[in-house]
Amino acid sequence: MKIGEVSKELGIPSATLRYYEQIGLLENIKKEHGIREYDDEDIERLKFIICMKKAGFKLDAIVQFLNLENDKKLGEEKRLEMLLKQKDVLLQELKDKEETLKFLNYKIELYETKTHKK
Repeated sequence: MKIGEVSKELGIPSATLRYYEQIGLLENIKKEHGIREYDDEDIERLKFIICMKKAGFKLDAIVQFLNLENDKKLGEEKRLEMLLKQKDVLLQELKDKEETLKFLNYKIELYETKTHKK
C-alpha cells in the first residue's frame, strides 16, 4: 500500500507516517523508486501504535516499548509493567469520567425540571 492509501485507511496524515519513521516507530519501510510501500506487517504495527496512543501512551513510551523487544532478558517483564501501569491510569480516567457523567446527568435533570415548569 502506498502512503496515501495507508493515510486514508487508518486516518493518519502522511506527514505523521513519515514522522513515525524518523523517530523509529516504523522501521524498514520498503521503497520502490523512492515511493514508500507499506506491507501487512507495517499496517499491523500502525494499528498497534494507534491503540497504544488511544490507551494514553506518549510516542516516546511507544518507542521504548517497541525497543524492549530487543531486551531478551527483561524486555517482556518491562513491557508488562508498562502495560499494567497504563491500565491503572485508564481505569482511573474511566472512574473520573463516570463521576463527571453522573454530575452532568444530575444537572440535566435539574434544568429539565426547571424548564418544564415554565
